[in-house]
This record gives sequence, structure tokens and C-alpha cells, in this order.
Amino acid sequence: MPEAEFVESGDGTRIGYLKEGTGPGLVLVQGAMGDVRSYRDFAAALSTRFTVITAERRGRGLSPRTFDGRHTIDRDVEDVAAVMRATGAAYLFGLSSGAVITLEAARTLDLVRRAVVYEPPFYPEGISREGIAALNSEIENGSLSSALVGSLLTARTAPAVIRRAPRALARLLARFVLEVDARRPGDRALLRNLLPGVRYDFAVVAGVDGQMESFATIDKPVLVLSGSRSPAFLQQSARQLVEILADARLVRLKGLGHDGPWNSGDPLAVANAVGNFLVPSVP
Repeated sequence: MPEAEFVESGDGTRIGYLKEGTGPGLVLVQGAMGDVRSYRDFAAALSTRFTVITAERRGRGLSPRTFDGRHTIDRDVEDVAAVMRATGAAYLFGLSSGAVITLEAARTLDLVRRAVVYEPPFYPEGISREGIAALNSEIENGSLSSALVGSLLTARTAPAVIRRAPRALARLLARFVLEVDARRPGDRALLRNLLPGVRYDFAVVAGVDGQMESFATIDKPVLVLSGSRSPAFLQQSARQLVEILADARLVRLKGLGHDGPWNSGDPLAVANAVGNFLVPSVP
């Protein structure tokens, strides 16, 4: 793994990032329940064509920050801007909540020339504010198995076994998952260490809930990616977003799910789509 570098964001938060490869600069913005290591294979695949900057989101790993209930997406955009200025990068990629941040950065920052987003979550019926409040409370109380269940259900990405199980059984299953995860070998973040950071993700997504049309003012080319195995509402959101954006195209990646860019997905397929979109614009 490349050696970490750091930059100070607007509110003084120290944001860490990894840099590898050669070519035009591309910043990767992470989604929920992942850190810089989740993009390891994705960054490696992109590094043959780009200088890849994998930015650590605040509140996790290289960018520790105690959660503030007043958090808004503006702080995340400031983090992205700080990394872009420090590295000279002009391209952005974001996954899930990171895709929402990428869209807002493309809307508000002149630094951004092109952007790629993978399944930004927009909820047709709105995201559950009650669910967010409950899982935030569970995290504060250290009830991580309950928080894991709550985060999956609130995000509407829970597997069927969690959706259909009584809540008590779902918590037992989540506790088992956390215990197994803690014993798995390898250089990766533990789920129990990533869970507190989802409060930032839900604050970001809730902050733009019902406001997809605000991104119609983006004046840069945007590639919207979606996986054929992802939840239907995410695929629908991708289609709707392309209709709203002034200059956008949609690519549906067969066989991929919401984790497409991660090591657990098919990062090479996503990297190929990203590269094919960005390379033609390189001077």
C-alpha cells in the first residue's frame, strides 16, 4: 500500500489519502462501510492510466474525526477540495454516499472537470429519518449489532435474510457477522470500526433527500454507473439522474452489485468503464 499523505481541510480536520500511478489525477471518494483499503484493487487497476488519489473519508481510518450531529455535506466537499488542491487532480469518482458528495463537488467546485458516480442513493419515498436517529443512538450506546441491522435496513441494502427476520433474530445474525469479521485475517478495516462512520454517510444522504433535481446545474460531463444486480431503487435512481443532468451518460454493468468498485466486487470492470469515459478528455 502506498505511503499515506495528509492535507488539512477547511475546519482543521486532517484528511489522509493514498497516491499511486501516473497520468491525470483522479480522486476516489469512498462510500459507507469502506475505507481506503476497500478500493485497493480498483486503485491499482486505474493506476496504469491515472494518478489515483484514494481519499479517506472523515471519521474513519486515516482521517479520524469525532462525529458531530451538525455535520453537513459541505464539510465533505471541503475535504474533497482540499485533496484536489493538494494533488492537482481534476477528476472525481464516488461510490454510494461518496457519489452524492462527488455530485455536490461537481456542482459547486470549479476544480472538477469530469465526474463518475456509482449508484448515488436517492430514495423515491424518502429515507427514514427515524431509522437514522435510531441507528445513531445505537452507535452512541455501543450496540453495534443493532446498528448494523439498522444501517442496512435504513439504507435498503439489507440481504433478504435480514429483511425477513424478526428484529431480535436479525441482531443475533449481525452479532455473528461482526464476530466472524473480527477473526478474518488480512489487511482490512473491521466492520465494528467502520460502523461509527456511517453517521456521516447518512447525514450526507439525508441532507440531499428529495433534492436530486438540484444537480441539474452541474455543467461538467458525468458518467453514471449502475450494476445489474443492485437493488432496484438504486438502478432507478441512476436512470433518473441521467435524465436530470445536462451532460451525462449511463452505463449498466452486467453482473455487478452495489459493491462493484470494491475488492469484493469487480473493480476491473468498473475501472475500465471509468477509464473509457475519462481518457478521451485528457489533453
